[in-house]
Amino acid sequence: QIKTTKVSGNIYMLEGQGGNIAASVGEDGIVIVDDQFAPLADKIQAALKELKITDKPVRFVINTHYHGDHSGGNVPFNNAGSTLIAQDNVRKRLESGGIAGNGGSVRMENKPAPKAALPIITFEHDVTVHLNGEDIRALHFPAGHTDGDSIIFFPKNNVVHMGDDFVRYGFPFIDVTSGGSVQGMIEAMEKATAQLPADVKVIPGHGALSNLDDVRAFTKMLKETSAVVQNAINDHKTLDEMKQEKILAPWAKWKGDFVNEDAFIDTLYNSLTGHKGEFVKHN
Repeated sequence: QIKTTKVSGNIYMLEGQGGNIAASVGEDGIVIVDDQFAPLADKIQAALKELKITDKPVRFVINTHYHGDHSGGNVPFNNAGSTLIAQDNVRKRLESGGIAGNGGSVRMENKPAPKAALPIITFEHDVTVHLNGEDIRALHFPAGHTDGDSIIFFPKNNVVHMGDDFVRYGFPFIDVTSGGSVQGMIEAMEKATAQLPADVKVIPGHGALSNLDDVRAFTKMLKETSAVVQNAINDHKTLDEMKQEKILAPWAKWKGDFVNEDAFIDTLYNSLTGHKGEFVKHN
């Protein structure tokens, strides 16, 4: 089931099984940010039609990063005529496949994606889609959740889609194996927050519609927990010792089903020490 929420003006948030989708729906057609999983594509299209705002199709799909819960619908949307847009490394990682993970407890294998899943337009730093009276800007933030992350700004409607650089399921999954890092995630949040109005509506990669206070609380947690793990590294503690000592216990309210305290210690340790696990180098 796809749940549709009006966020502001002509921007909607769609929730299904994967990451959150942002949709700009208007007279020029539709732009969506992320597209969840392939089997949901028809339901997503139906949910957009049910808004009864436009008969025009989804003209553009922007991927915030390469993970399948955000780009899994690329093939059906491409086949339906949408143009896929993403940062350069999204195309490279979809094309090559490889390991996603935190260098420890979380590990997922990605097969090379079919040609129809690959973004047609890629960019290094940023790209702007001028549609529905808005300058929709995708801006690359390096080495946060992955090495191909974009945050998408809808300035006229005062909305931002942060992809998985900001999530509401607790401790975040940082894909260090795919070039992500906690430092990059903190930097992305601070830089993005600095250029946003105080009352901006924030669509997270996963979870409920949020505001900048939520983003700041998340960023504060990242800074505090990474400092604690860095101190433990400086004290020559092993990963096992950090877990035995439960060094992230003060932040226990952030632990979730996906990333618990131990998994987040793994993540921070591997991010801060540069232990990436198996890393596929891209030229």
